[in-house]
Amino acid sequence: MTVLRFRGPVLPGEESRDVYVVDGRVTFEPQAGVVTAATGFLVPGLVDAHNHLGLEDHGAISDADVVEQAVLDRDAGALLLRDCGSPTDTSWVHERDDLPRLVRAGRHIARTRRYIRNFGHEVEPVDLVDTVRQEARRGDGWVKLVGDWISREEGDLAPSFTDEDFARAIEAAHEEGAKVTAHCFGSDVVPWLIESGIDCIEHGTGLTTDHIGAMVTRGIALVPTVQQTGKFPQFAADGRERFPAYAATMDDLYAHRRETLMSAHEAGVAIYVGSDGGGVARHGELVGEIEAMVEMGLPVADVIAAASWRARDWLGFDGLTEGASADFVVYDADPRVDLSTLRRPVRVVLRGSVVA
Repeated sequence: MTVLRFRGPVLPGEESRDVYVVDGRVTFEPQAGVVTAATGFLVPGLVDAHNHLGLEDHGAISDADVVEQAVLDRDAGALLLRDCGSPTDTSWVHERDDLPRLVRAGRHIARTRRYIRNFGHEVEPVDLVDTVRQEARRGDGWVKLVGDWISREEGDLAPSFTDEDFARAIEAAHEEGAKVTAHCFGSDVVPWLIESGIDCIEHGTGLTTDHIGAMVTRGIALVPTVQQTGKFPQFAADGRERFPAYAATMDDLYAHRRETLMSAHEAGVAIYVGSDGGGVARHGELVGEIEAMVEMGLPVADVIAAASWRARDWLGFDGLTEGASADFVVYDADPRVDLSTLRRPVRVVLRGSVVA
Protein backbone atom coordinates (compact mmCIF):
# COMPACT_ATOMS: atom_id res chain seq x y z
CA MET A 1 0.00 0.00 0.00
CA THR A 2 1.39 3.40 -1.01
CA VAL A 3 1.14 6.09 1.63
CA LEU A 4 1.14 9.64 0.30
CA ARG A 5 2.69 12.46 2.27
CA PHE A 6 1.87 16.15 1.83
CA ARG A 7 3.72 18.84 3.70
CA GLY A 8 2.85 22.43 4.47
CA PRO A 9 0.58 24.65 6.55
CA VAL A 10 -2.89 23.15 6.95
CA LEU A 11 -5.40 25.98 6.73
CA PRO A 12 -6.80 27.60 8.77
CA GLY A 13 -3.67 26.86 10.81
CA GLU A 14 -0.29 28.43 10.22
CA GLU A 15 2.12 25.68 11.30
CA SER A 16 3.71 23.46 8.65
CA ARG A 17 2.80 19.80 9.14
CA ASP A 18 3.19 16.41 7.51
CA VAL A 19 -0.17 15.08 6.34
CA TYR A 20 -0.35 11.39 5.45
CA VAL A 21 -3.05 9.75 3.35
CA VAL A 22 -3.71 6.13 4.32
CA ASP A 23 -6.62 4.20 2.81
CA GLY A 24 -8.15 7.43 1.62
CA ARG A 25 -8.05 9.10 5.03
CA VAL A 26 -5.98 11.76 6.72
CA THR A 27 -3.60 11.04 9.55
CA PHE A 28 -0.94 13.14 11.18
CA GLU A 29 0.79 10.09 12.64
CA PRO A 30 4.17 9.42 10.94
CA GLN A 31 4.08 6.54 8.46
CA ALA A 32 6.77 4.31 6.98
CA GLY A 33 7.41 3.89 3.25
CA VAL A 34 5.81 7.14 2.24
CA VAL A 35 5.87 8.90 -1.12
CA THR A 36 5.95 12.70 -0.93
CA ALA A 37 3.24 13.85 -3.32
CA ALA A 38 3.42 17.62 -2.89
CA THR A 39 4.41 20.50 -0.66
CA GLY A 40 2.55 23.75 -0.31
CA PHE A 41 -0.47 25.18 1.51
CA LEU A 42 -3.12 22.55 2.22
CA VAL A 43 -6.73 23.75 2.07
CA PRO A 44 -9.77 21.58 2.90
CA GLY A 45 -11.65 20.87 -0.33
CA LEU A 46 -13.47 23.92 -1.64
CA VAL A 47 -17.26 24.03 -1.42
CA ASP A 48 -19.55 25.35 -4.14
CA ALA A 49 -22.62 26.12 -2.06
CA HIS A 50 -24.86 27.02 -5.02
CA ASN A 51 -24.31 24.61 -7.89
CA HIS A 52 -26.63 23.19 -10.54
CA LEU A 53 -25.02 19.92 -11.52
CA GLY A 54 -27.15 18.38 -14.25
CA LEU A 55 -28.69 21.61 -15.53
CA GLU A 56 -28.29 23.31 -18.89
CA ASP A 57 -30.12 26.23 -20.46
CA HIS A 58 -32.68 23.83 -21.96
CA GLY A 59 -33.13 21.78 -18.78
CA ALA A 60 -31.93 18.25 -18.02
CA ILE A 61 -28.76 16.79 -19.56
CA SER A 62 -27.16 13.40 -20.15
CA ASP A 63 -25.04 11.53 -17.63
CA ALA A 64 -21.97 12.14 -19.79
CA ASP A 65 -22.57 15.88 -19.63
CA VAL A 66 -23.03 15.67 -15.86
CA VAL A 67 -19.59 14.06 -15.62
CA GLU A 68 -18.10 16.85 -17.74
CA GLN A 69 -19.61 19.49 -15.46
CA ALA A 70 -18.47 17.69 -12.31
CA VAL A 71 -14.91 17.28 -13.55
CA LEU A 72 -14.69 20.99 -14.36
CA ASP A 73 -15.74 21.77 -10.79
CA ARG A 74 -13.43 19.14 -9.30
CA ASP A 75 -10.35 20.22 -11.21
CA ALA A 76 -10.92 23.79 -10.02
CA GLY A 77 -10.75 22.51 -6.43
CA ALA A 78 -14.49 22.31 -5.68
CA LEU A 79 -14.72 18.92 -3.99
CA LEU A 80 -18.10 19.40 -2.33
CA LEU A 81 -21.08 20.68 -4.30
CA ARG A 82 -24.37 21.79 -2.78
CA ASP A 83 -26.94 21.40 -5.51
CA CYS A 84 -29.55 24.15 -5.57
CA GLY A 85 -31.95 22.60 -8.03
CA SER A 86 -31.54 20.30 -11.01
CA PRO A 87 -33.99 18.56 -13.34
CA THR A 88 -31.53 15.67 -13.81
CA ASP A 89 -31.39 12.75 -11.39
CA THR A 90 -27.77 12.98 -10.25
CA SER A 91 -28.05 10.53 -7.35
CA TRP A 92 -25.67 8.14 -9.15
CA VAL A 93 -22.85 10.68 -8.69
CA HIS A 94 -22.58 9.42 -5.10
CA GLU A 95 -21.22 6.14 -6.49
CA ARG A 96 -18.37 7.80 -8.42
CA ASP A 97 -15.24 8.14 -6.29
CA ASP A 98 -13.64 10.37 -8.92
CA LEU A 99 -16.39 13.01 -8.79
CA PRO A 100 -17.01 15.66 -6.12
CA ARG A 101 -19.16 14.93 -3.14
CA LEU A 102 -22.70 16.10 -3.78
CA VAL A 103 -25.52 17.36 -1.56
CA ARG A 104 -28.68 17.38 -3.70
CA ALA A 105 -31.83 19.46 -3.37
CA GLY A 106 -33.85 17.75 -6.10
CA ARG A 107 -35.71 19.98 -8.54
CA HIS A 108 -36.58 23.63 -8.01
CA ILE A 109 -40.16 24.09 -6.81
CA ALA A 110 -41.85 27.08 -8.44
CA ARG A 111 -45.28 28.49 -9.20
CA THR A 112 -46.96 27.54 -12.47
CA ARG A 113 -45.56 29.62 -15.37
CA ARG A 114 -43.41 31.56 -12.90
CA TYR A 115 -39.98 30.11 -13.61
CA ILE A 116 -37.62 29.01 -16.39
CA ARG A 117 -39.20 26.31 -18.53
CA ASN A 118 -37.97 22.72 -17.97
CA PHE A 119 -35.97 23.60 -14.86
CA GLY A 120 -38.25 22.77 -11.94
CA HIS A 121 -41.61 21.55 -10.77
CA GLU A 122 -44.19 24.24 -11.45
CA VAL A 123 -47.13 23.79 -9.09
CA GLU A 124 -50.15 25.52 -7.66
CA PRO A 125 -50.52 26.02 -3.89
CA VAL A 126 -52.69 22.94 -3.50
CA ASP A 127 -49.78 20.74 -4.63
CA LEU A 128 -46.94 22.63 -2.97
CA VAL A 129 -46.65 20.64 0.27
CA ASP A 130 -46.81 17.25 -1.44
CA THR A 131 -44.15 18.34 -3.94
CA VAL A 132 -41.91 19.58 -1.13
CA ARG A 133 -42.23 16.26 0.67
CA GLN A 134 -41.43 14.40 -2.54
CA GLU A 135 -38.26 16.40 -3.21
CA ALA A 136 -37.19 16.23 0.44
CA ARG A 137 -37.29 12.45 0.21
CA ARG A 138 -35.46 12.38 -3.12
CA GLY A 139 -32.69 14.77 -2.13
CA ASP A 140 -29.84 14.80 0.35
CA GLY A 141 -31.31 16.97 3.05
CA TRP A 142 -32.23 20.16 1.17
CA VAL A 143 -35.24 21.52 -0.74
CA LYS A 144 -35.07 24.49 -3.12
CA LEU A 145 -38.03 26.88 -3.43
CA VAL A 146 -38.35 29.70 -5.92
CA GLY A 147 -39.26 32.49 -3.54
CA ASP A 148 -39.91 35.19 -6.09
CA TRP A 149 -39.97 35.58 -9.86
CA ILE A 150 -41.45 37.94 -12.38
CA SER A 151 -45.24 38.01 -12.43
CA ARG A 152 -46.73 38.70 -15.85
CA GLU A 153 -49.86 40.09 -14.19
CA GLU A 154 -47.95 42.52 -11.98
CA GLY A 155 -45.14 43.17 -14.45
CA ASP A 156 -42.58 42.97 -11.64
CA LEU A 157 -40.92 40.61 -9.20
CA ALA A 158 -43.49 39.06 -6.88
CA PRO A 159 -43.60 36.24 -4.31
CA SER A 160 -44.34 32.87 -5.87
CA PHE A 161 -46.75 31.81 -3.12
CA THR A 162 -48.49 33.35 -0.11
CA ASP A 163 -46.96 33.56 3.33
CA GLU A 164 -49.25 30.75 4.52
CA ASP A 165 -48.18 28.55 1.58
CA PHE A 166 -44.50 29.08 2.34
CA ALA A 167 -45.04 28.35 6.03
CA ARG A 168 -46.74 25.04 5.26
CA ALA A 169 -44.07 24.09 2.72
CA ILE A 170 -41.14 24.82 5.03
CA GLU A 171 -42.82 23.02 7.92
CA ALA A 172 -43.32 19.97 5.70
CA ALA A 173 -39.69 19.94 4.61
CA HIS A 174 -38.51 20.15 8.20
CA GLU A 175 -40.83 17.29 9.14
CA GLU A 176 -39.09 15.26 6.43
CA GLY A 177 -35.69 16.12 7.92
CA ALA A 178 -34.71 18.51 5.12
CA LYS A 179 -33.55 22.10 5.25
CA VAL A 180 -34.96 24.70 2.89
CA THR A 181 -33.35 27.36 0.77
CA ALA A 182 -35.01 29.79 -1.61
CA HIS A 183 -34.24 31.90 -4.64
CA CYS A 184 -34.85 35.51 -3.57
CA PHE A 185 -34.01 38.51 -5.72
CA GLY A 186 -36.44 41.02 -4.23
CA SER A 187 -37.54 42.12 -0.76
CA ASP A 188 -41.24 41.31 -0.46
CA VAL A 189 -40.94 37.55 0.02
CA VAL A 190 -38.04 37.60 2.48
CA PRO A 191 -39.95 38.33 5.73
CA TRP A 192 -42.42 35.55 4.92
CA LEU A 193 -39.59 33.06 4.48
CA ILE A 194 -37.80 34.20 7.62
CA GLU A 195 -40.95 33.91 9.72
CA SER A 196 -41.60 30.48 8.22
CA GLY A 197 -38.22 29.16 9.40
CA ILE A 198 -36.20 29.15 6.17
CA ASP A 199 -32.63 27.88 6.58
CA CYS A 200 -30.87 29.77 3.78
CA ILE A 201 -31.42 32.55 1.26
CA GLU A 202 -29.94 32.44 -2.24
CA HIS A 203 -28.90 35.73 -3.92
CA GLY A 204 -30.45 38.00 -1.28
CA THR A 205 -30.17 41.27 -3.19
CA GLY A 206 -33.38 42.56 -1.62
CA LEU A 207 -32.36 42.13 2.01
CA THR A 208 -33.14 45.06 4.30
CA THR A 209 -31.59 45.92 7.65
CA ASP A 210 -34.51 44.24 9.42
CA HIS A 211 -34.14 41.09 7.31
CA ILE A 212 -30.43 40.95 8.05
CA GLY A 213 -30.96 41.32 11.79
CA ALA A 214 -33.53 38.52 11.77
CA MET A 215 -31.20 36.27 9.77
CA VAL A 216 -28.45 36.74 12.34
CA THR A 217 -30.83 36.02 15.22
CA ARG A 218 -32.25 32.90 13.58
CA GLY A 219 -29.00 31.59 12.08
CA ILE A 220 -30.18 31.85 8.47
CA ALA A 221 -27.36 31.59 5.94
CA LEU A 222 -26.83 33.61 2.76
CA VAL A 223 -25.28 32.51 -0.52
CA PRO A 224 -25.03 35.75 -2.54
CA THR A 225 -23.92 34.40 -5.97
CA VAL A 226 -22.42 37.76 -6.95
CA GLN A 227 -21.44 36.59 -10.43
CA GLN A 228 -25.12 35.91 -11.07
CA THR A 229 -26.37 39.17 -9.56
CA GLY A 230 -23.80 40.93 -11.72
CA LYS A 231 -26.05 40.00 -14.66
CA PHE A 232 -28.94 42.12 -13.40
CA PRO A 233 -28.33 44.95 -15.90
CA GLN A 234 -28.79 42.45 -18.72
CA PHE A 235 -31.92 41.02 -17.08
CA ALA A 236 -33.30 44.56 -16.82
CA ALA A 237 -32.45 45.35 -20.44
CA ASP A 238 -34.12 42.16 -21.64
CA GLY A 239 -37.37 43.02 -19.86
CA ARG A 240 -37.44 46.79 -20.10
CA GLU A 241 -39.79 47.11 -23.06
CA ARG A 242 -42.39 44.60 -21.87
CA PHE A 243 -41.98 44.92 -18.09
CA PRO A 244 -40.64 48.40 -17.22
CA ALA A 245 -41.43 48.03 -13.50
CA TYR A 246 -39.43 44.79 -13.36
CA ALA A 247 -36.53 46.45 -15.18
CA ALA A 248 -36.54 49.31 -12.68
CA THR A 249 -36.55 46.85 -9.78
CA MET A 250 -33.58 44.93 -11.18
CA ASP A 251 -31.69 48.18 -11.78
CA ASP A 252 -32.29 49.21 -8.18
CA LEU A 253 -31.27 45.82 -6.77
CA TYR A 254 -28.08 45.93 -8.81
CA ALA A 255 -27.26 49.45 -7.68
CA HIS A 256 -27.46 48.43 -4.01
CA ARG A 257 -26.13 44.88 -4.12
CA ARG A 258 -22.67 45.71 -2.75
CA GLU A 259 -24.13 47.75 0.11
CA THR A 260 -26.55 44.92 0.91
CA LEU A 261 -23.86 42.25 0.91
CA MET A 262 -21.49 44.27 3.06
CA SER A 263 -24.28 45.03 5.53
CA ALA A 264 -25.01 41.32 5.85
CA HIS A 265 -21.33 40.56 6.38
CA GLU A 266 -20.82 43.30 8.95
CA ALA A 267 -23.92 42.21 10.86
CA GLY A 268 -22.61 38.65 11.14
CA VAL A 269 -24.79 36.73 8.68
CA ALA A 270 -23.21 33.37 7.82
CA ILE A 271 -22.21 33.87 4.18
CA TYR A 272 -21.09 31.05 1.87
CA VAL A 273 -19.74 30.94 -1.67
CA GLY A 274 -21.79 29.65 -4.60
CA SER A 275 -20.98 29.91 -8.29
CA ASP A 276 -24.58 29.32 -9.49
CA GLY A 277 -23.01 26.99 -12.04
CA GLY A 278 -25.41 25.69 -14.63
CA GLY A 279 -24.38 24.51 -18.09
CA VAL A 280 -20.98 23.11 -19.01
CA ALA A 281 -19.50 26.50 -19.92
CA ARG A 282 -20.31 27.90 -16.47
CA HIS A 283 -18.99 25.10 -14.29
CA GLY A 284 -15.52 25.23 -12.78
CA GLU A 285 -15.98 28.91 -11.85
CA LEU A 286 -16.05 28.76 -8.06
CA VAL A 287 -12.73 30.61 -8.00
CA GLY A 288 -14.33 33.33 -10.11
CA GLU A 289 -17.03 33.68 -7.47
CA ILE A 290 -14.42 33.93 -4.71
CA GLU A 291 -12.64 36.65 -6.66
CA ALA A 292 -15.90 38.48 -7.31
CA MET A 293 -16.85 38.45 -3.63
CA VAL A 294 -13.45 39.87 -2.69
CA GLU A 295 -13.86 42.55 -5.36
CA MET A 296 -17.18 43.46 -3.75
CA GLY A 297 -15.30 44.26 -0.54
CA LEU A 298 -15.50 41.10 1.57
CA PRO A 299 -12.24 40.29 3.41
CA VAL A 300 -10.28 37.68 1.49
CA ALA A 301 -9.62 35.55 4.59
CA ASP A 302 -13.35 35.41 5.35
CA VAL A 303 -14.21 34.41 1.78
CA ILE A 304 -11.60 31.63 1.72
CA ALA A 305 -12.97 30.29 5.01
CA ALA A 306 -16.52 30.52 3.65
CA ALA A 307 -15.48 28.56 0.56
CA SER A 308 -13.68 25.85 2.51
CA TRP A 309 -13.66 24.79 6.17
CA ARG A 310 -16.62 26.89 7.33
CA ALA A 311 -18.83 25.66 4.51
CA ARG A 312 -17.77 22.05 5.07
CA ASP A 313 -18.74 22.36 8.72
CA TRP A 314 -22.06 23.99 7.77
CA LEU A 315 -22.93 21.07 5.49
CA GLY A 316 -21.73 18.43 7.95
CA PHE A 317 -18.42 17.48 6.33
CA ASP A 318 -14.99 17.30 7.96
CA GLY A 319 -12.07 19.51 7.10
CA LEU A 320 -8.45 18.38 7.26
CA THR A 321 -8.68 16.57 10.58
CA GLU A 322 -7.43 13.25 11.91
CA GLY A 323 -9.37 10.38 10.33
CA ALA A 324 -11.26 12.56 7.86
CA SER A 325 -11.62 11.68 4.21
CA ALA A 326 -8.62 13.08 2.35
CA ASP A 327 -10.39 15.80 0.36
CA PHE A 328 -8.11 18.80 -0.02
CA VAL A 329 -6.24 21.05 -2.43
CA VAL A 330 -2.57 21.98 -2.34
CA TYR A 331 -1.56 25.48 -3.47
CA ASP A 332 1.83 27.09 -3.97
CA ALA A 333 0.95 30.04 -1.72
CA ASP A 334 -1.50 30.96 1.03
CA PRO A 335 -4.69 32.00 -0.82
CA ARG A 336 -5.53 34.37 2.02
CA VAL A 337 -2.45 36.33 1.02
CA ASP A 338 -2.22 35.57 -2.70
CA LEU A 339 -5.68 34.98 -4.13
CA SER A 340 -4.24 34.18 -7.57
CA THR A 341 -2.92 30.86 -6.25
CA LEU A 342 -6.47 29.47 -6.43
CA ARG A 343 -6.10 29.52 -10.22
CA ARG A 344 -3.09 27.16 -10.11
CA PRO A 345 -3.66 24.23 -7.73
CA VAL A 346 -0.57 22.05 -7.30
CA ARG A 347 -2.60 18.93 -6.42
CA VAL A 348 -6.29 18.16 -6.02
CA VAL A 349 -6.89 15.21 -3.70
CA LEU A 350 -10.32 13.56 -3.48
CA ARG A 351 -11.06 10.54 -1.28
CA GLY A 352 -7.33 10.03 -0.95
CA SER A 353 -6.52 9.98 -4.69
CA VAL A 354 -4.71 12.66 -6.61
CA VAL A 355 -7.31 13.55 -9.25
CA ALA A 356 -5.76 16.72 -10.70
